[in-house]
Amino acid sequence: MSRDATRAGLQSAAPVTARPTIAVVGGKLKIVRKARELGMDVVYIQHPDQYDRAHWPYVDQALLVDYTDTARLLPLVRSLYQAYPFDDVVSLTELGVRPAAQIDQMLGLGGNSPATVDLLLDKWRMRQHLNALGVSPAAAAVGETEQDLRDFVRAHGLPMIVKPTSEAGSLGVFAVRDVAELDSIPARFRALGARFADELAGDLDRFLMEEYLEGLEISVETLSFDGRHVVIAVTDKLLGGPGFVEVGHSTPSRQPSPLLHQVEQLVATFLDAVGLRHGPAHTEVMLTGRGPVIIESHNRIGGDRINELTDVAYGVDMDRYALGSRLGMVEPLRRSPRPRAGAAIRFLTPPPGRVVEVTGADTVTADPALVELEISVKPGDEVSPLTWSEDRVGHIMARGETADEAIAHCERLLAAVRIRTEAIR
Repeated sequence: MSRDATRAGLQSAAPVTARPTIAVVGGKLKIVRKARELGMDVVYIQHPDQYDRAHWPYVDQALLVDYTDTARLLPLVRSLYQAYPFDDVVSLTELGVRPAAQIDQMLGLGGNSPATVDLLLDKWRMRQHLNALGVSPAAAAVGETEQDLRDFVRAHGLPMIVKPTSEAGSLGVFAVRDVAELDSIPARFRALGARFADELAGDLDRFLMEEYLEGLEISVETLSFDGRHVVIAVTDKLLGGPGFVEVGHSTPSRQPSPLLHQVEQLVATFLDAVGLRHGPAHTEVMLTGRGPVIIESHNRIGGDRINELTDVAYGVDMDRYALGSRLGMVEPLRRSPRPRAGAAIRFLTPPPGRVVEVTGADTVTADPALVELEISVKPGDEVSPLTWSEDRVGHIMARGETADEAIAHCERLLAAVRIRTEAIR
Protein backbone atom coordinates (compact mmCIF):
# COMPACT_ATOMS: atom_id res chain seq x y z
CA MET A 1 0.00 0.00 0.00
CA SER A 2 1.41 3.38 -0.98
CA ARG A 3 2.32 5.64 1.92
CA ASP A 4 2.38 8.75 -0.24
CA ALA A 5 -0.44 11.28 -0.16
CA THR A 6 -1.59 14.25 -2.18
CA ARG A 7 -2.37 17.68 -0.78
CA ALA A 8 -5.43 17.37 1.45
CA GLY A 9 -5.77 13.87 0.02
CA LEU A 10 -6.55 10.50 1.60
CA GLN A 11 -4.84 7.19 0.98
CA SER A 12 -6.73 4.00 0.24
CA ALA A 13 -8.54 2.27 3.08
CA ALA A 14 -6.51 -0.27 5.02
CA PRO A 15 -7.58 -3.85 5.72
CA VAL A 16 -9.26 -4.69 8.99
CA THR A 17 -6.66 -4.99 11.75
CA ALA A 18 -6.65 -5.75 15.45
CA ARG A 19 -3.93 -3.17 16.03
CA PRO A 20 -5.12 0.07 17.62
CA THR A 21 -4.97 3.11 15.38
CA ILE A 22 -3.93 6.55 16.54
CA ALA A 23 -4.31 9.86 14.73
CA VAL A 24 -1.42 12.26 15.28
CA VAL A 25 -1.89 15.97 14.55
CA GLY A 26 1.32 17.75 13.64
CA GLY A 27 4.59 17.21 15.41
CA LYS A 28 7.98 15.89 14.43
CA LEU A 29 8.97 12.67 12.73
CA LYS A 30 9.94 11.11 16.07
CA ILE A 31 6.28 11.14 17.21
CA VAL A 32 4.94 8.95 14.41
CA ARG A 33 8.03 6.73 14.72
CA LYS A 34 7.35 6.20 18.43
CA ALA A 35 3.68 5.46 17.74
CA ARG A 36 4.68 2.78 15.24
CA GLU A 37 7.25 1.34 17.67
CA LEU A 38 4.48 0.98 20.24
CA GLY A 39 2.62 -1.26 17.80
CA MET A 40 -0.03 1.12 16.49
CA ASP A 41 -1.27 2.00 13.04
CA VAL A 42 -0.83 5.71 12.42
CA VAL A 43 -3.01 8.33 10.77
CA TYR A 44 -0.92 11.47 10.33
CA ILE A 45 -2.54 14.89 9.94
CA GLN A 46 0.15 17.30 8.89
CA HIS A 47 0.95 20.37 6.80
CA PRO A 48 1.90 19.28 3.25
CA ASP A 49 5.38 20.80 3.44
CA GLN A 50 6.10 18.93 6.68
CA TYR A 51 5.57 15.45 5.21
CA ASP A 52 8.12 13.53 3.13
CA ARG A 53 9.51 10.07 2.39
CA ALA A 54 11.09 9.81 5.84
CA HIS A 55 7.57 9.46 7.32
CA TRP A 56 6.47 6.60 5.04
CA PRO A 57 7.66 3.66 7.18
CA TYR A 58 5.61 4.92 10.13
CA VAL A 59 2.41 6.29 8.56
CA ASP A 60 -0.52 4.26 7.24
CA GLN A 61 -2.77 7.13 6.21
CA ALA A 62 -1.78 10.76 5.70
CA LEU A 63 -4.11 13.74 5.53
CA LEU A 64 -2.06 16.69 4.29
CA VAL A 65 -3.78 19.94 5.08
CA ASP A 66 -3.34 23.11 7.12
CA TYR A 67 -4.72 21.61 10.32
CA THR A 68 -5.16 25.01 11.97
CA ASP A 69 -7.91 25.72 9.40
CA THR A 70 -10.47 23.66 11.29
CA ALA A 71 -13.39 24.66 9.03
CA ARG A 72 -11.61 22.76 6.28
CA LEU A 73 -10.01 20.14 8.50
CA LEU A 74 -13.00 18.70 10.33
CA PRO A 75 -15.07 17.60 7.28
CA LEU A 76 -11.97 15.96 5.80
CA VAL A 77 -11.26 14.11 9.03
CA ARG A 78 -14.87 12.93 9.26
CA SER A 79 -14.61 11.46 5.76
CA LEU A 80 -11.28 9.86 6.59
CA TYR A 81 -12.68 8.39 9.79
CA GLN A 82 -15.54 6.74 7.93
CA ALA A 83 -13.11 4.97 5.62
CA TYR A 84 -10.30 4.42 8.12
CA PRO A 85 -11.46 4.77 11.74
CA PHE A 86 -8.99 5.49 14.52
CA ASP A 87 -9.22 5.00 18.28
CA ASP A 88 -7.53 8.11 19.65
CA VAL A 89 -6.26 11.48 18.46
CA VAL A 90 -3.19 13.13 19.98
CA SER A 91 -1.17 16.24 19.37
CA LEU A 92 2.04 17.14 21.17
CA THR A 93 2.56 20.48 19.44
CA GLU A 94 1.21 23.90 20.44
CA LEU A 95 -0.71 24.56 17.23
CA GLY A 96 -2.12 21.03 17.10
CA VAL A 97 -3.73 20.63 20.52
CA ARG A 98 -6.88 22.62 19.69
CA PRO A 99 -7.55 20.84 16.35
CA ALA A 100 -6.95 17.49 18.07
CA ALA A 101 -9.50 18.34 20.77
CA GLN A 102 -12.04 19.42 18.17
CA ILE A 103 -11.55 16.19 16.23
CA ASP A 104 -11.92 14.22 19.46
CA GLN A 105 -15.17 15.99 20.34
CA MET A 106 -16.59 15.59 16.82
CA LEU A 107 -15.95 11.83 16.86
CA GLY A 108 -16.73 11.24 20.55
CA LEU A 109 -13.37 9.67 21.37
CA GLY A 110 -13.40 10.72 25.04
CA GLY A 111 -10.23 12.82 25.20
CA ASN A 112 -9.62 16.29 26.58
CA SER A 113 -12.38 18.75 25.78
CA PRO A 114 -11.91 21.84 23.58
CA ALA A 115 -13.00 23.92 26.58
CA THR A 116 -10.04 22.64 28.62
CA VAL A 117 -7.60 23.14 25.77
CA ASP A 118 -8.85 26.68 25.14
CA LEU A 119 -8.42 27.54 28.82
CA LEU A 120 -4.78 26.50 28.61
CA LEU A 121 -4.13 28.28 25.32
CA ASP A 122 -5.72 31.58 26.38
CA LYS A 123 -3.71 32.92 29.31
CA TRP A 124 -6.29 35.58 30.12
CA ARG A 125 -9.17 33.12 30.27
CA MET A 126 -7.06 30.78 32.36
CA ARG A 127 -6.19 33.54 34.84
CA GLN A 128 -9.84 34.63 35.12
CA HIS A 129 -10.86 31.02 35.73
CA LEU A 130 -8.27 30.49 38.44
CA ASN A 131 -9.03 33.79 40.16
CA ALA A 132 -12.74 32.96 40.21
CA LEU A 133 -11.96 29.64 41.91
CA GLY A 134 -9.41 31.12 44.29
CA VAL A 135 -6.72 28.82 42.89
CA SER A 136 -3.32 30.52 42.78
CA PRO A 137 -4.86 34.00 42.38
CA ALA A 138 -2.90 36.86 40.80
CA ALA A 139 -3.96 40.32 39.66
CA ALA A 140 -4.44 40.46 35.88
CA ALA A 141 -6.28 42.33 33.13
CA VAL A 142 -6.30 42.57 29.33
CA GLY A 143 -5.34 45.77 27.56
CA GLU A 144 -4.75 47.28 24.14
CA THR A 145 -3.61 50.83 24.86
CA GLU A 146 -1.20 52.85 26.94
CA GLN A 147 -4.14 54.01 29.05
CA ASP A 148 -4.99 50.40 29.89
CA LEU A 149 -1.43 49.97 31.12
CA ARG A 150 -1.61 53.11 33.23
CA ASP A 151 -4.92 52.03 34.74
CA PHE A 152 -3.38 48.69 35.75
CA VAL A 153 -0.37 50.40 37.31
CA ARG A 154 -2.66 52.72 39.22
CA ALA A 155 -4.54 49.72 40.63
CA HIS A 156 -1.67 47.31 41.23
CA GLY A 157 1.59 49.24 41.06
CA LEU A 158 4.96 48.40 39.50
CA PRO A 159 6.72 46.28 38.49
CA MET A 160 4.29 44.44 36.23
CA ILE A 161 4.43 41.78 33.54
CA VAL A 162 3.03 42.38 30.05
CA LYS A 163 2.77 39.43 27.66
CA PRO A 164 0.63 38.01 24.83
CA THR A 165 -2.66 36.35 25.75
CA SER A 166 -1.42 33.28 23.86
CA GLU A 167 1.87 32.17 22.24
CA ALA A 168 4.86 30.30 23.63
CA GLY A 169 8.64 30.47 23.48
CA SER A 170 8.85 33.55 25.75
CA LEU A 171 7.85 35.78 22.84
CA GLY A 172 6.78 39.29 23.85
CA VAL A 173 7.14 38.92 27.62
CA PHE A 174 8.17 42.24 29.19
CA ALA A 175 8.83 43.28 32.77
CA VAL A 176 7.84 46.93 33.16
CA ARG A 177 9.59 48.63 36.07
CA ASP A 178 9.16 52.33 35.26
CA VAL A 179 6.13 54.36 34.14
CA ALA A 180 8.32 55.88 31.43
CA GLU A 181 8.25 52.51 29.64
CA LEU A 182 4.47 52.35 29.35
CA ASP A 183 4.09 54.48 26.22
CA SER A 184 6.36 52.13 24.21
CA ILE A 185 4.60 48.85 25.06
CA PRO A 186 1.75 48.93 22.46
CA ALA A 187 4.23 49.79 19.70
CA ARG A 188 6.57 47.00 20.80
CA PHE A 189 3.70 44.51 20.56
CA ARG A 190 2.74 45.77 17.10
CA ALA A 191 6.35 45.45 15.95
CA LEU A 192 6.56 41.87 17.24
CA GLY A 193 3.25 41.05 15.58
CA ALA A 194 4.57 42.30 12.23
CA ARG A 195 7.92 40.54 12.58
CA PHE A 196 6.51 37.15 13.62
CA ALA A 197 3.23 37.20 11.69
CA ASP A 198 3.90 33.80 10.10
CA GLU A 199 4.77 32.11 13.42
CA LEU A 200 1.99 33.46 15.64
CA ALA A 201 -0.97 31.37 16.74
CA GLY A 202 -3.02 34.57 17.17
CA ASP A 203 -2.31 38.27 16.97
CA LEU A 204 -0.64 40.74 19.33
CA ASP A 205 -3.32 43.43 19.24
CA ARG A 206 -4.15 42.70 22.89
CA PHE A 207 -1.81 41.98 25.77
CA LEU A 208 -2.16 40.48 29.21
CA MET A 209 -1.13 42.59 32.18
CA GLU A 210 -0.23 40.72 35.38
CA GLU A 211 1.22 41.53 38.75
CA TYR A 212 4.94 40.89 38.91
CA LEU A 213 5.66 37.66 40.76
CA GLU A 214 9.05 37.91 42.44
CA GLY A 215 10.85 34.60 42.83
CA LEU A 216 12.32 31.57 41.07
CA GLU A 217 10.53 29.95 38.13
CA ILE A 218 10.26 26.19 37.70
CA SER A 219 8.16 23.90 35.54
CA VAL A 220 6.27 20.76 36.50
CA GLU A 221 5.98 17.93 33.98
CA THR A 222 2.93 15.70 34.47
CA LEU A 223 1.03 12.87 32.86
CA SER A 224 -2.70 12.46 33.50
CA PHE A 225 -4.46 9.11 33.31
CA ASP A 226 -8.26 9.56 33.20
CA GLY A 227 -8.06 12.49 35.62
CA ARG A 228 -5.36 11.04 37.87
CA HIS A 229 -2.32 13.30 37.73
CA VAL A 230 1.22 11.97 38.16
CA VAL A 231 4.18 14.34 38.52
CA ILE A 232 7.02 13.05 36.37
CA ALA A 233 9.63 15.74 36.97
CA VAL A 234 10.17 19.24 38.29
CA THR A 235 12.53 21.30 36.14
CA ASP A 236 14.65 24.22 37.33
CA LYS A 237 14.94 27.07 34.81
CA LEU A 238 17.74 29.45 33.94
CA LEU A 239 16.70 32.75 32.37
CA GLY A 240 19.12 34.98 30.53
CA GLY A 241 19.43 37.91 28.19
CA PRO A 242 16.68 40.46 27.65
CA GLY A 243 13.13 39.50 28.53
CA PHE A 244 12.43 36.01 29.82
CA VAL A 245 14.07 33.75 27.25
CA GLU A 246 15.13 30.48 28.87
CA VAL A 247 18.80 29.63 28.37
CA GLY A 248 18.93 26.44 30.44
CA HIS A 249 17.09 23.75 32.38
CA SER A 250 18.02 21.00 34.80
CA THR A 251 16.29 18.16 36.59
CA PRO A 252 15.65 16.86 39.23
CA SER A 253 14.83 20.19 40.85
CA ARG A 254 17.21 21.30 43.55
CA GLN A 255 14.43 22.99 45.56
CA PRO A 256 13.72 21.60 49.07
CA SER A 257 11.36 18.63 49.31
CA PRO A 258 8.65 20.35 51.43
CA LEU A 259 8.39 23.14 48.86
CA LEU A 260 8.24 20.67 45.98
CA HIS A 261 5.46 18.77 47.74
CA GLN A 262 3.51 22.04 48.00
CA VAL A 263 4.11 22.70 44.30
CA GLU A 264 2.91 19.24 43.32
CA GLN A 265 -0.31 19.67 45.30
CA LEU A 266 -0.92 23.07 43.67
CA VAL A 267 -0.38 21.68 40.17
CA ALA A 268 -2.79 18.78 40.79
CA THR A 269 -5.42 21.25 42.03
CA PHE A 270 -4.79 23.42 38.98
CA LEU A 271 -5.13 20.52 36.50
CA ASP A 272 -8.41 19.52 38.15
CA ALA A 273 -9.58 23.14 37.95
CA VAL A 274 -9.03 23.34 34.18
CA GLY A 275 -10.49 19.87 33.61
CA LEU A 276 -7.45 18.11 32.17
CA ARG A 277 -7.99 14.35 32.15
CA HIS A 278 -5.52 12.83 29.72
CA GLY A 279 -1.95 13.14 28.60
CA PRO A 280 0.93 15.45 29.31
CA ALA A 281 1.04 18.92 30.79
CA HIS A 282 3.86 21.41 31.21
CA THR A 283 2.97 23.83 34.00
CA GLU A 284 5.11 26.84 34.88
CA VAL A 285 5.18 27.91 38.52
CA MET A 286 6.77 30.89 40.28
CA LEU A 287 8.16 30.25 43.75
CA THR A 288 7.27 33.49 45.53
CA GLY A 289 7.47 34.71 49.10
CA ARG A 290 3.76 33.98 49.50
CA GLY A 291 4.15 30.48 48.15
CA PRO A 292 4.05 28.88 44.68
CA VAL A 293 1.86 30.58 42.07
CA ILE A 294 0.78 29.18 38.69
CA ILE A 295 2.10 31.21 35.76
CA GLU A 296 0.66 29.24 32.84
CA SER A 297 0.31 25.71 31.50
CA HIS A 298 0.07 23.72 28.28
CA ASN A 299 -1.48 20.30 27.61
CA ARG A 300 1.62 19.12 25.82
CA ILE A 301 5.17 18.21 26.75
CA GLY A 302 7.43 21.17 27.39
CA GLY A 303 9.77 22.35 24.67
CA ASP A 304 13.52 22.84 25.04
CA ARG A 305 14.18 19.07 25.05
CA ILE A 306 12.41 18.66 28.38
CA ASN A 307 11.19 15.20 27.40
CA GLU A 308 14.78 14.14 26.75
CA LEU A 309 15.92 15.61 30.08
CA THR A 310 13.14 13.71 31.83
CA ASP A 311 14.05 10.48 30.06
CA VAL A 312 17.70 10.79 31.15
CA ALA A 313 16.88 11.73 34.75
CA TYR A 314 13.81 9.54 35.38
CA GLY A 315 13.74 6.94 32.63
CA VAL A 316 10.32 8.15 31.46
CA ASP A 317 9.67 8.95 27.80
CA MET A 318 6.58 11.13 28.10
CA ASP A 319 5.98 10.96 24.34
CA ARG A 320 5.35 7.22 24.58
CA TYR A 321 2.89 7.62 27.46
CA ALA A 322 1.05 10.42 25.67
CA LEU A 323 0.69 8.25 22.59
CA GLY A 324 0.02 4.82 24.04
CA SER A 325 -1.48 4.92 27.51
CA ARG A 326 -5.14 5.45 26.55
CA LEU A 327 -4.95 2.59 24.05
CA GLY A 328 -3.33 0.15 26.45
CA MET A 329 0.03 0.16 24.69
CA VAL A 330 1.81 1.58 27.74
CA GLU A 331 0.89 0.75 31.33
CA PRO A 332 -0.26 3.91 33.17
CA LEU A 333 2.08 5.12 35.89
CA ARG A 334 0.79 4.64 39.43
CA ARG A 335 3.23 6.97 41.17
CA SER A 336 5.93 9.51 40.45
CA PRO A 337 9.21 7.96 39.28
CA ARG A 338 12.36 8.25 41.36
CA PRO A 339 15.31 10.06 39.77
CA ARG A 340 18.14 7.86 38.57
CA ALA A 341 20.48 10.60 37.29
CA GLY A 342 20.79 14.33 36.78
CA ALA A 343 20.29 16.04 33.42
CA ALA A 344 20.93 19.59 32.26
CA ILE A 345 20.74 21.62 29.07
CA ARG A 346 22.30 24.95 28.15
CA PHE A 347 21.47 26.87 25.00
CA LEU A 348 23.93 28.54 22.67
CA THR A 349 23.30 32.30 22.57
CA PRO A 350 26.26 34.03 20.91
CA PRO A 351 26.24 37.80 20.34
CA PRO A 352 24.09 38.87 17.36
CA GLY A 353 25.88 39.29 14.07
CA ARG A 354 27.35 37.20 11.27
CA VAL A 355 28.99 33.91 12.26
CA VAL A 356 32.73 33.96 11.54
CA GLU A 357 33.88 30.74 13.21
CA VAL A 358 32.49 27.73 15.08
CA THR A 359 34.97 25.72 17.15
CA GLY A 360 35.02 23.11 19.89
CA ALA A 361 32.36 20.72 18.59
CA ASP A 362 34.79 17.80 18.18
CA THR A 363 36.03 18.15 21.75
CA VAL A 364 32.53 18.25 23.16
CA THR A 365 31.29 15.31 21.07
CA ALA A 366 33.97 13.05 22.55
CA ASP A 367 33.07 13.88 26.15
CA PRO A 368 31.35 10.98 28.01
CA ALA A 369 29.05 13.38 29.88
CA LEU A 370 27.48 14.65 26.66
CA VAL A 371 23.95 13.56 25.78
CA GLU A 372 23.29 15.88 22.84
CA LEU A 373 25.05 18.63 20.93
CA GLU A 374 23.22 20.70 18.37
CA ILE A 375 24.65 23.71 16.55
CA SER A 376 22.28 25.18 13.98
CA VAL A 377 24.58 27.86 12.50
CA LYS A 378 27.74 27.83 10.41
CA PRO A 379 30.11 30.53 9.17
CA GLY A 380 28.21 33.06 7.10
CA ASP A 381 24.91 32.61 8.93
CA GLU A 382 23.31 35.46 10.83
CA VAL A 383 22.54 35.33 14.55
CA SER A 384 19.52 37.42 15.56
CA PRO A 385 19.21 39.32 18.83
CA LEU A 386 17.78 37.10 21.58
CA THR A 387 14.08 37.95 21.36
CA TRP A 388 12.49 34.53 21.86
CA SER A 389 13.42 30.87 22.08
CA GLU A 390 13.78 30.44 18.31
CA ASP A 391 16.71 32.90 18.31
CA ARG A 392 18.92 30.42 20.19
CA VAL A 393 21.32 28.62 17.85
CA GLY A 394 21.75 25.22 19.47
CA HIS A 395 22.21 23.43 22.76
CA ILE A 396 24.36 21.17 24.86
CA MET A 397 22.76 18.49 27.05
CA ALA A 398 24.74 16.59 29.67
CA ARG A 399 24.16 13.96 32.33
CA GLY A 400 25.61 13.46 35.78
CA GLU A 401 25.01 11.50 38.95
CA THR A 402 23.05 14.50 40.30
CA ALA A 403 21.57 17.67 38.88
CA ASP A 404 24.52 19.64 40.27
CA GLU A 405 26.98 17.38 38.49
CA ALA A 406 25.00 17.52 35.24
CA ILE A 407 24.95 21.34 35.40
CA ALA A 408 28.70 21.44 36.00
CA HIS A 409 29.32 19.18 33.00
CA CYS A 410 26.97 21.25 30.87
CA GLU A 411 28.66 24.54 31.78
CA ARG A 412 32.08 23.00 31.12
CA LEU A 413 31.04 21.76 27.70
CA LEU A 414 29.30 25.04 26.90
CA ALA A 415 32.55 26.90 27.54
CA ALA A 416 34.34 24.60 25.10
CA VAL A 417 32.11 25.56 22.16
CA ARG A 418 32.78 28.97 20.67
CA ILE A 419 30.61 30.66 18.07
CA ARG A 420 32.40 33.84 17.05
CA THR A 421 30.32 36.55 15.41
CA GLU A 422 31.04 39.96 13.96
CA ALA A 423 28.79 42.96 13.65
CA ILE A 424 26.88 43.27 10.38
CA ARG A 425 27.61 46.62 8.79
